[in-house]
Amino acid sequence: MGWWQISADTLANSRFVVSPLTETIASMKVLERGTAAHPGERVWLDAHLPAYRRRQTEDPVSAMIVRAALAPRWNANFLTPTPMVTPAGEAPPDFARELSRMRATPPEDARADLVETLRGPLPARLDRDDLAPRTADVLEWVWTHTVLPLWPRRRRILEADVVARATELSRGGWAAALNGMRPGMRWLGESRLQINTHDHPPRELAGSQLLFVPVTPDQSWVSWDAPHRYGVVYACSGALAEADRTPVPRALGALIGPARAAVLVLLSTPLSTTQLVALTGQGLGSVGRHLKVLLDAGLVGRRRAGRSVLYRRTDAGEALVRTAR
Repeated sequence: MGWWQISADTLANSRFVVSPLTETIASMKVLERGTAAHPGERVWLDAHLPAYRRRQTEDPVSAMIVRAALAPRWNANFLTPTPMVTPAGEAPPDFARELSRMRATPPEDARADLVETLRGPLPARLDRDDLAPRTADVLEWVWTHTVLPLWPRRRRILEADVVARATELSRGGWAAALNGMRPGMRWLGESRLQINTHDHPPRELAGSQLLFVPVTPDQSWVSWDAPHRYGVVYACSGALAEADRTPVPRALGALIGPARAAVLVLLSTPLSTTQLVALTGQGLGSVGRHLKVLLDAGLVGRRRAGRSVLYRRTDAGEALVRTAR
């Protein structure tokens, strides 16, 4: 199996990071795959796949580079850089700044990365110096046309997932927060984190920074800028990714209002105000008012988990939703 040896200091310095470039890379992977993991992703894919395929057909060299960089078991390192981290108090890097690092990849490094993913010599059409800039151009198109219009909502969903993971961490430790984060990943104990089930040599991460990076598409991978930073990219939890599928019973909406009903329906599992804002698309003030009414009516309860306050339906709330359905 592939596992990392992680010291207590590395865990203490680990961070959750939201990265617009990583979200765009995951979205490009979905476009390349051409299949959706759930109905919400299918709507997005149907809207953008034809234009993406036209773009790649019109630029066959870039299309060939992207396909080579997305090998089945290994991504080219230059395509999946570990996200940048800024000091506390500074604004996180935006998409353009993240992408500029990819564009600046030395040509010899990009060629070596493709040799590794292809497990053999480069085809003549890929033995060139503009591998990274051409890949960056494709990602810039994906960002501009398919991710940027949805980025405010996607960012809220990703931030809500980070809150949920932090809550799991405060309640159950690293095993609770990391187990199942991505396929094959689990905490083994004795400072060992299994990251996949492949037969790779273990890696020692002492003195490195470990980053956990959620994305909304159903994609995951690992990356590293050894020996300084290692990243685990994972698909945010299904409840968040598939929020648009949560139905609100018509009778319940007629009784307490559709917006308030949407909040109540989501609270089958504990959620924070931040998560509810992301899932419903409602403003923070609106969600807060709905929660107060539901609390006063005895339909939801709340409890503190670390720094977060989590809300969940009470038995009365469960009975109301069940009856409306």
